[in-house]
Amino acid sequence: MNITGFIDRQIIQIRQGGHKVLARKITIALPILFNSIWALPIVLLIRLIRPIFLVRFGGLISSRIGHFAANTELFLCERDANINKPNQCFVDLFYFASLPVCNQQLAVMWKRVLTVWPACLLKPVVYVNGLIPGGSVHVIDISTQQVRDFYNLVDRYPSHLNFTDEEETRGALLLEGMGIPPGVDFVCLNVRDDAYLKVHQTGFDWSYHSYRDSDIQNYILAVEALADLGYFVIRMGAKVNEGINSIHPRVIDYAVNGMRSDFMDIYLGSKCLFCISTGTGWDNIPYIFRRPIALVNFVPLAGILKDYKNFISITKHYFDKQTKKELSLCDIINKGALLYSYSNEYESNGLQLRENSPEEIRDVVIEMLERLIGTWKPHEDDEALQKRFWVILSEALKALFSRSLDGERLARYGALFLRNNREWLL
Repeated sequence: MNITGFIDRQIIQIRQGGHKVLARKITIALPILFNSIWALPIVLLIRLIRPIFLVRFGGLISSRIGHFAANTELFLCERDANINKPNQCFVDLFYFASLPVCNQQLAVMWKRVLTVWPACLLKPVVYVNGLIPGGSVHVIDISTQQVRDFYNLVDRYPSHLNFTDEEETRGALLLEGMGIPPGVDFVCLNVRDDAYLKVHQTGFDWSYHSYRDSDIQNYILAVEALADLGYFVIRMGAKVNEGINSIHPRVIDYAVNGMRSDFMDIYLGSKCLFCISTGTGWDNIPYIFRRPIALVNFVPLAGILKDYKNFISITKHYFDKQTKKELSLCDIINKGALLYSYSNEYESNGLQLRENSPEEIRDVVIEMLERLIGTWKPHEDDEALQKRFWVILSEALKALFSRSLDGERLARYGALFLRNNREWLL
């Protein structure tokens, strides 16, 4: 924080706004000062002992489950790899940056591996530390990863979270209560819609990223194909717009059947054979437990994740609204649509996103299954198609950012999608 610039801005605003602005700023500042004044001697002590012992503070992103899971896990992986780790004796103290936390079970589990103190104690210290120049060395920025594994660490290090014996017993009993016998594999399905954010984070228009939503009914073909093979499929979600219209006995709509809990959200994500997802926050639960993930209807294309060997992805189709023609990968790049992150960007540039067909979703799901159980039979040109896709995408991203966004490419794009859409790569 630039304290001089901050003070200058306050003076300018008070001069422009007069007594009313001054009164409002005093009303805001007094509680902050009252709650923080006791932190000043603590911060001074921490600065004094810094040459021999470093104290660092970090706020865990506890409002959204994706960042709460992945950013924290990637921080721990980096620490294991001695990345951004101090070269002296140190202690890291964390707090939940937002209350209430998005998932109580995940909070309990992070407390087992991190030193987590109450936010009411650490936030004032962090605030005062930021007011005094030279405090950045005491700050852990848990958000720097942006859920990108720049160093391919997830495949190198085991998960940092484990269940207790009591939790394992509890989870197994709840699975049986859902009708899943012991030892039978299940797959989690997580399809993004706008219900959760509208209900749990009101007061904001979340339609800006509605382009990422998709229709749960388009997944019936895929989940029933898995169910016919003897696997259970559990549709996830804390709040959803509608149930999945399947009456197959091995398709369980956990999102609407009244069995959903914070504990089971984490337990199911950690134990599934793999996860089918559209790129949401919850799919970072299977990710941090090193479970494979089949990503479908994933957009924007620039955000596709390539740093984890157990990712298989396919993306939505990009169409020109005027000509009704589908854009090739190079067309998408040349049109500048690779990075569109707002619904109105697609609209204003004459583009329409179309969801993957039920058959495309089924194909990538079965590819994931067959790769996991060892029955996958590749075609002779599969690797050439993979290479072409990733080379085109990587070169486009490097041109945009003048650097690589993440580490070595370990993930795969859907093989059948590329076989059936060869012209897309031309």
